[in-house]
Amino acid sequence: MSRLKDLRKVVGDKLRESITDAEKLEKAYAHLYGVSLAATVIAEMRGEDSELASMAAMLHDIAAYVSGTYDDHAHRGADLAREILLRNALATPKEIDQICSAIYHHDDKLLKDEPFDEVLKDADVMHHTFNNLAKPVKDKELARYRALRQEFGLPVQE
Repeated sequence: MSRLKDLRKVVGDKLRESITDAEKLEKAYAHLYGVSLAATVIAEMRGEDSELASMAAMLHDIAAYVSGTYDDHAHRGADLAREILLRNALATPKEIDQICSAIYHHDDKLLKDEPFDEVLKDADVMHHTFNNLAKPVKDKELARYRALRQEFGLPVQE
């Protein structure tokens, strides 16, 4: 079994333990899997490790889903992700540091961080925006959304 498949099972178990409302659980799965797919594609395009990017994406909002609050979820999520990855022996210490850095920084959409961290930020924005094109793009995500459209060769909307 692959590490990503193992991680998806662990994340699924955590979500089912933490979220009792069926609609919220479905939205959590959809978001994590959507960001994971986007992270894989973006990482491939940019020459980053797509497996690690997908793993980071599967864990990026885990603290929010487990606690029920988005307060400081990125920083808390990096700690929880480290715990999960170590407990389940799913990555090397260096890989864990890389995954946790991306999770830690993923909510800082206005700042530019390391290239691998940027993959997760952009994948998160991609899912937030492309998942529902009728919904207005958040101000803090607008520049990234436009850059992603350009990177993917899509018309840039004003």
